[in-house]
Order: sequence, then structure tokens, then C-alpha cells
Amino acid sequence: MQVLYVEDDPIAREFIQKGVENAGIRVDLAPDVATGIELAHSRAYDVLILDVMLPDGDGFALLKDLRFAGIQTPALYLSARTAVADKVRGLEVGGDDYLPKPFALAELIARIHALARRRWEVPAGERIRVADLELDLATRRATRAGRPIDLSPRQFALLEYLLRNCGHAVSRSMLTENVWGHGFESRSNAIDVQINYLRQKVDRDFEVKLIHTMKGFGYILEDRDSASDPPKEN
Repeated sequence: MQVLYVEDDPIAREFIQKGVENAGIRVDLAPDVATGIELAHSRAYDVLILDVMLPDGDGFALLKDLRFAGIQTPALYLSARTAVADKVRGLEVGGDDYLPKPFALAELIARIHALARRRWEVPAGERIRVADLELDLATRRATRAGRPIDLSPRQFALLEYLLRNCGHAVSRSMLTENVWGHGFESRSNAIDVQINYLRQKVDRDFEVKLIHTMKGFGYILEDRDSASDPPKEN
């Protein structure tokens, strides 16, 4: 799991990063709104942790911009501002949780896990669709233009991750962490092999290709003929 923590206080950043990473959660740090927005657009995080008062704006405006851009990553506010009005505003602009300071580190970690689980829970009948490619997450079936695609469990997980991050480049290390898990050697060619298998199954028989290589970085799934519309879930 990986989170983005936007906080301008270096002491708070260090304390949270150390405590959360000791719980097995990787943390990227941003000291201001501009850096937070840049990082949130650069990769897919499981949870965002946002301070409210920041040197170039506030966490409310930051999250509002991200939601407007289509980034729906669960967001937790971590702030010394405890007024009900602040909590209400944070939730109204798209926040999922609000934890006032001071707080217990164990509670913060529990809330991070709860938000991450909520993101990946699969309601009955939920589907993800990009162009004519669709995944039924409940039945674990994939189709393109209505034609079934036979995928192994690993290939399904890989395709699901690419679809959930449609339009965003994903690195090999991201695939390692989120599809293969800890202990897998990302420098092996297993990821490239599985991507090639997916291309054979997803793109080979179709004029429009959806899985693309980002040279020197990783891969991206997007419908380039449709301006990379975000995936649709229902």
C-alpha cells in the first residue's frame, strides 16, 4: 500500500512517515499544494492524507482540484482545526474521513487501512469499462466488444490494476507492489511477459490498441482514440 501525505511541518512529516512506514505502508511526502497535486497526478495512491493549512493554499482546495480532475483516491484530513464547519467542508469537497490532531498513531493506521479496503471492495455487479473493454469484478470475467477474454488470475489482477489507473502511467515497481506483492523481483522479465500475454488477448484482434509501453518507465492503458476517457464503473 502507498499513501501520499501533504503536510508543510517537517517534524509532523517525519513522525507520520516513520510511524506509518513501520506499519508496512509506503509514504510519499509533499510540503505544499503544488507538489501534492503534481504527485497525485503522477501515480496511483491508495490513500491521500491531507493537512488543511498549507503555505500555498489549503487541503480543501487541493482535494477539490483533484476530484475535478477525476482522481477519486480516498482522502483523509489530518488537521488541528477541529471545528464542525471545517469537518463538514472537508467532506463536502470530497474527503472521506477527518481525524483531528492530536491523534493516536494506531488510529491513523487503522483509518488508512479502512479507506484502502473501501476503495477496493467490489459490490455485486460492479464493472469497470474503458472503450469496449469491460471487467466484471464480481464474476472475475473480462470481455472486449462482448467477446470473452480468457485470463489467468494474475492476468486479471494485472488488467484490473491497469484499468483502475486508466490514463496514468504505471511503473514496474507499482505493478510489483500492487499485483505481485512484496518479495517479487521487479527486475525479472515476468512483468513484461504477462503484459505481452495481455496484449495478445486484449489488443491483438482489434484495430484500437489499449495497452501501451511508456519507454523507460512502464505501461499505460488508455483509449487514445477517445482522448483517454476515465474508466467507468457501475
